[in-house]
Amino acid sequence: MGVLNVTPDSFSDGGRYLDADSALAHAHEMWARGADIIDVGGESTRPGALRVDAQTEIDRVLPVIRALAEDGLRLSVDTTRAAVAEAALDAGARIINDVSGGLADPNMAKVAAATEAPWILMHWRGHSKDMNSLAQYEDVVADVRAELSARVDAALAAGVAAERIVIDPGLGFAKHAPQDWALLHNLASFVDMGFPVLVGASRKRFLGRLLADAEGTPRRPSGREDATAAISALAAAAGAWGVRVHSVGASLDAVAVAAAWRRGHE
Repeated sequence: MGVLNVTPDSFSDGGRYLDADSALAHAHEMWARGADIIDVGGESTRPGALRVDAQTEIDRVLPVIRALAEDGLRLSVDTTRAAVAEAALDAGARIINDVSGGLADPNMAKVAAATEAPWILMHWRGHSKDMNSLAQYEDVVADVRAELSARVDAALAAGVAAERIVIDPGLGFAKHAPQDWALLHNLASFVDMGFPVLVGASRKRFLGRLLADAEGTPRRPSGREDATAAISALAAAAGAWGVRVHSVGASLDAVAVAAAWRRGHE
């Protein structure tokens, strides 16, 4: 899944693809390289980010989604709002990627059920401006798994078919670095839930902290690509369904290596 942020303030690439021409060119570049899905988002969910209104989000994503869908690309919309998801699906997106797991907008389940679009449910405890204060767990793996299970149950109760649900442990969302590593170390616990698992580690803070220099300064997002690719390979080997990344080339190569390793041949 290639990330396409049409936002001015995303943590890694905010503003780079805000104009339509740049966004379309980057999406086609990722698609040509081999991405399976282009994930289009119009609102930053970086820690501390402030919300934009729904119309602004729609105005950012719809022209891009409409143009890319006409070109035959498979698209997901990265949004927590039902109105944005519905508009994006009408414009040609095929998947809802909801970082709130349906908690931010109770109408999202209705949209997912009515449209029969695959729905990615991420573990979430609150919006970006508050999430760092919500990273309190008795046992992060058990707690995240239980809270994700509750979101799955709510989706099923709303009429969403089980085969259209994907889960995401939500690395970096109401998680500190030790908690992110614990979730990755125990990724099998989420795979064992029986739903496809998406891993979104690309360029995130916990990688910057791991790769800090001798003075303890975290490595900048642009210097975290090799580490991201390593996680993509390990996630593939652990049975993840997909990885969400900003730069697809290195991760595609890493996943190909992991798959050949698992098979024992090319």
